[in-house]
Amino acid sequence: MSKPSSPDNNGAQTNTSEPTRGGLSRRGLFGAIGAGAALAGAGAVVGRVTAPESDAPAAANVVAFRGEYQAGIVTPTQDRLHFVSFDVVTDSRERLIAVLKEWTEVAERMTLGDETYPGAAAEGPQYAPPKDTGEALDLPAANLTLTIGFGPSLFGTAENDRFGLYQRKPAALADLQHFPGEILNPAISGGDICIQACSNDPQVAVHAVRNLARIGTGVVAVRWSQLGFGRTSSTSQEQLTARNLMGFKDGTNNLKAEDETAVDEFVWVAPDDDQAWLAGGSYLVTRRIRMLIESWDRTALNEQERVIGRLKGNGAPFGATDEFDEVDLQSAGPEGPLIDRQAHIRLASHETLGGVKLLRRGYNFTDGSDGFGHLDAGLFFIAFCRNPQTQFVPMQLALARADLLNEYIQHTSSAVFAVPPGVRDGEFWGSTLFGAENAAEPVGNR
Repeated sequence: MSKPSSPDNNGAQTNTSEPTRGGLSRRGLFGAIGAGAALAGAGAVVGRVTAPESDAPAAANVVAFRGEYQAGIVTPTQDRLHFVSFDVVTDSRERLIAVLKEWTEVAERMTLGDETYPGAAAEGPQYAPPKDTGEALDLPAANLTLTIGFGPSLFGTAENDRFGLYQRKPAALADLQHFPGEILNPAISGGDICIQACSNDPQVAVHAVRNLARIGTGVVAVRWSQLGFGRTSSTSQEQLTARNLMGFKDGTNNLKAEDETAVDEFVWVAPDDDQAWLAGGSYLVTRRIRMLIESWDRTALNEQERVIGRLKGNGAPFGATDEFDEVDLQSAGPEGPLIDRQAHIRLASHETLGGVKLLRRGYNFTDGSDGFGHLDAGLFFIAFCRNPQTQFVPMQLALARADLLNEYIQHTSSAVFAVPPGVRDGEFWGSTLFGAENAAEPVGNR
């Protein structure tokens, strides 16, 4: 069966264009879909991996929440991001599971464009806080995706296994090593649990994170968060390559959802990789990379292009005419290799790295100024991979040691999370991790 031209995580057709605030509202969504469809369950409304033969179209601006894989990974990259990292502040496994179950229910409702609970924002008891903060009322679903991940610290240690998860910790899930030149701020690094909220409306993404944090009060506490705008990578062949704040097209050779063979090889964890509960999941790596904007903006165009290895205008690699032309790492120019030996695209290329690739989902950010007259701006790098130790680490080591771009950037935060597989009917975020007794089917049968 032919696949839709713009797949979401479950193969459902979605609207990837920028929605207007006058679009289908959260209050009107279920009415527009129809009461019968709503009662049939969210999976029937938006399409499911478990039933790809369904001809039912997805609701406008809605990405399926349930499926074989979590949304927000190979989903066509939305324009806005709110990423949050939590510390778990309880030692109660039962309380943590209860929050994960409630989060799952609420997350699914919000991705459908609904309130956290019916009438929660304005129709609840007058003398109690609303169960929905209300700032997303009348806004469309805006292709909201919510993706959860679990950090190394959640799994504890042999001496302090507070949630009984230590034996389920994957070998690849470890804090990233120190890389040359980085100056990390521990206050904005790491964390027990992360949630990546992506949307085409910033208020929709912020609303989602805000309400999940509110629901988790007493069990989780926000450790750090990052807002992002202007995607810096494309995860679908139908998306144009975006530009980062240095003005260059970013992620030209990124993995695309349509290349299922490559995605299977480099993104999804296989059942026999390590821990069975993570099969169908992935690993998420984040790096907050500050760009020294003022220094870069005073750099001559030909030097900027030498640093990157591409033309700034159309993104073509040196020696080529089109952005997607093959990168020539062999030919020589009048003063040495056509593409400098320390150019960013050479060191980050899969040819240089022995074939290793990543799926990138980065975003631009600006966080005011540093108090010294300089913008605090740059790239919030996000990548999904099958094994961060064998994919991300070799790439970052090569870049940290020799990349010409290092003169203009500074890595300030770092985190890695294990991203569980998609949520099936009867499951919740973390069902496979917390044990088969919590899942709709045995872990080994997924």
